[in-house]
Amino acid sequence: MSIPPTVLCDFDDLDDPGAKGFVVDRNGARLRIFVVRRDGRVFGYVNSCPHVGAPLNLEDDAFLDLFKANILCANHFALFEIHSGRCVRGPCSGRGLEPFPVAVRDGKVEVAAASRAPDRPEEPRHRSGSGKS
Repeated sequence: MSIPPTVLCDFDDLDDPGAKGFVVDRNGARLRIFVVRRDGRVFGYVNSCPHVGAPLNLEDDAFLDLFKANILCANHFALFEIHSGRCVRGPCSGRGLEPFPVAVRDGKVEVAAASRAPDRPEEPRHRSGSGKS
């Protein structure tokens, strides 16, 4: 069974640098995520501060600091590297954001295939014959 991709937005809808937040379904649960575009690349993270678990943003799509150089937690002013999610300043120093796999395909930012696991496992497929491929 092939699971269709979940398109988040058009690649061109993201400023460079810029960020947007989304809510996606992961195994029947709603999960807040955000994507950041920087230097033509896109990075995805779960929208949860490793310090207290609260969302990073207080306003829609406000995930970057004033200079758009780092991801900012608006609750405790912690700073995270865009490319790695590693905390470089604040109460969660040494920890990092949880990555969320995204991909750019045909001009669209979408949930990467690794995240599109079905809610329940597929039925096993039985093959007839010798079992050799």
